[in-house]
Amino acid sequence: MPKAPRTSQPYHFIKYFTARVSGVVDQGKPQRQETYLRALERHIPELKVHYGHFLSHIVKAPLAKPPVKGQRIVEILKTEEKGSDVNIAVHLLNDAWLNAYDCAVVVSNDSDLAESLRLVRHHHRKVIGLIFPRYKGHPSRELMKHADFIKKIRPGVLASSQLPNPIPGTNLHKPAGW
Repeated sequence: MPKAPRTSQPYHFIKYFTARVSGVVDQGKPQRQETYLRALERHIPELKVHYGHFLSHIVKAPLAKPPVKGQRIVEILKTEEKGSDVNIAVHLLNDAWLNAYDCAVVVSNDSDLAESLRLVRHHHRKVIGLIFPRYKGHPSRELMKHADFIKKIRPGVLASSQLPNPIPGTNLHKPAGW
């Protein structure tokens, strides 16, 4: 696995890709997410949030352990984030075409991004870093093929990287439900 370079380079911008959550199951979730996103934007001026969307629909699915004499198929509410992986790929490629970066660090394990990483490395000769949480298993082999370096985020580092509470210069506080 390629190692991350030891030198510290300044970053010029951070693009954060997400989708607004719904309050279908937890009515407080949208407000907590909005507070978090506002806190990120206020604390990190170089950060810009880009939105996909969630799509929820009812589907039928088999039970993993159906009762001995009972229903084997149930209806569930399936929620999927849509657009974020496409948005990451498009921005990664577009910013390479614009020569907006020398090194892109991707925090994802979605193998759907592999082709955009390949194109950026092959056609634009950009350095690609891949970062993933250590506790989430292994990075995607498809993504690893196109990364110049791979870095695992250790749980302790992740725990010590929380936003300050409150965000300096604001009245934004960490919600009690976190």
